[in-house]
Amino acid sequence: MFYDHQQIEKKWQKYWEDNQTYKTSDKTDKPKFYVLDMFPYPSGAGLHVGHPLGYIASDIYARYKRHQGFNVLHPVGYDSFGLPAEQYAIQTGTHPAITTEQNITRYEDQLRKIGFSFDWSREVRTSDASYYKWTQWIFIELFHSWYNKNTDKAESIETLIKHFEEKGTLDLNANQNDELNFTSEEWKNASEIDKEDILLNYRLAYRAETTVNWCPALGTVLANDEVKDGKSERGGFPVFQKKMMQWSMRISAYSERLLEGLKTLDWPQPLKDSQEYWIGKSHGAQVKFNVDGHDEIVQVFTARPDTIFGATFMVLAPENPLVETITTEEQKAEVDNYIEETSKKTERDRMSDVKNVSGAFTGSYAINPFSNEKMPIYISDYVLMGYGTGAVMAVPAHDERDHRFAKKFNLEIKKVVETEEDVQEKSFDSKTSVCVNSDFLNGLNYDEAKALIIDAIEKKGIGHGTTNYRQRDAIFSRQRYWGEPVPIYYKDGMPYTLPASALPLELPEVEKYLPTEDGDPPLGNSKTFAWDEANQKVVATDLIDDKTVFPLELSTMPGWAGSSWYFLRYMDPNNGEVFCE
Repeated sequence: MFYDHQQIEKKWQKYWEDNQTYKTSDKTDKPKFYVLDMFPYPSGAGLHVGHPLGYIASDIYARYKRHQGFNVLHPVGYDSFGLPAEQYAIQTGTHPAITTEQNITRYEDQLRKIGFSFDWSREVRTSDASYYKWTQWIFIELFHSWYNKNTDKAESIETLIKHFEEKGTLDLNANQNDELNFTSEEWKNASEIDKEDILLNYRLAYRAETTVNWCPALGTVLANDEVKDGKSERGGFPVFQKKMMQWSMRISAYSERLLEGLKTLDWPQPLKDSQEYWIGKSHGAQVKFNVDGHDEIVQVFTARPDTIFGATFMVLAPENPLVETITTEEQKAEVDNYIEETSKKTERDRMSDVKNVSGAFTGSYAINPFSNEKMPIYISDYVLMGYGTGAVMAVPAHDERDHRFAKKFNLEIKKVVETEEDVQEKSFDSKTSVCVNSDFLNGLNYDEAKALIIDAIEKKGIGHGTTNYRQRDAIFSRQRYWGEPVPIYYKDGMPYTLPASALPLELPEVEKYLPTEDGDPPLGNSKTFAWDEANQKVVATDLIDDKTVFPLELSTMPGWAGSSWYFLRYMDPNNGEVFCE
């Protein structure tokens, strides 16, 4: 018997489409079940084998649950903004709007031919203005929010302003960039610009200078997982460390909630362990060290304040702003050369390359606040600016990396935790012994010594006990064209959000959309991308007068902006009033 699969497939696929067989009803008495696929980014010539590998499994499960009597939501859409789609457009020499539309048509044809039981009526595309209107709205909500540690949740920035008006920073418990201190009177007397600058220190979406993975060939910033062995994962281009003003999301505010949430997940323990390591919670102290002959202070976070009497040198991240200030003229050439070499490594490379020890002496010394001994200050790539304060007090007798560094540069190794091992040859990192050579800490175990030294640090007024997390804030801007415009305009150098009623801020047409090696965003080529504050609309850039017409943000959002919430939009894809109800 001849089986004409093509004819049979066409017949039933037409039947499914004509009868909306897999369309999910919002109103039903059936129990609900949601089968979610990771939606594809339409970046190339079509589906690859990895797409049906996952989609077939989820489709089988969706059909199975329908047969069990569930009202199954099994939607489909396209992650159509971002670097992959834009790179494909650049390679083909065609505008990304055109290639993206062509690729989506091809993808949909292939997905339909396979016969998946998708509800096509709920299709979303992250590059559609009707969709990214709500991505921009979410950004605005984050910009106007701060994280209150007392309530353990985000709150309106208005509640923070009220706190400042009543108490200044007194009793404030917030997630922030820098620890600020001011009175309510100082807040009230501050200029609007100063107030906006202060608020940026607390907003969940904020703009600040940060060290990024910069790829000149791609003309954009890359996330750590987009870089492999010092090169871009897409294209294999060299990647460098570079300081840039970038938008960031304050995800570090949610570190503790993420840890608590992990406990409720039915995941394999090794996977949960890796997540805990990534979040990287550690208790310790923040301590200030004076720099000999300078007014500068080096601030460090240490998880082992009990070993402070054994701190014999300090190490700063090469990107630390203090480096330029404290480096002596004699050491400047060596330090500058080392910083240049370090810029060629990503943070991931620096974290994983533990055996190759390198660094440079700044020529300056810090003063140990308890032993009063001078500590030479070095820079090294094993210290990262994004973790802690970008500086460490090095205790080589009791930290493996510090020990390797001390041996390399012939620095003092001082035992302050009792052990029979020779700390001159190998570090002793255990917390199971007692303190020695540590003045008033001698004979105390780890917990006792840690509590006592933190108390002493606070009484001296040189720091305080604190909890630190390895998790970083996520960089949220790209110097590329094909992405969501950031709904921000600049007045007196400060960022302000567009009103929600003006959304979407649509991606403008530009003559040149190719990225630039110097980082100038392609949106700067648009002739119609300025904000008329008085008339609440986008106008020509030549009308910018910084009085009523202001420049708009030229960076775009990262590829994961729209894909962070698509699973919510599937449930209410055509709602023009809210993103999901």
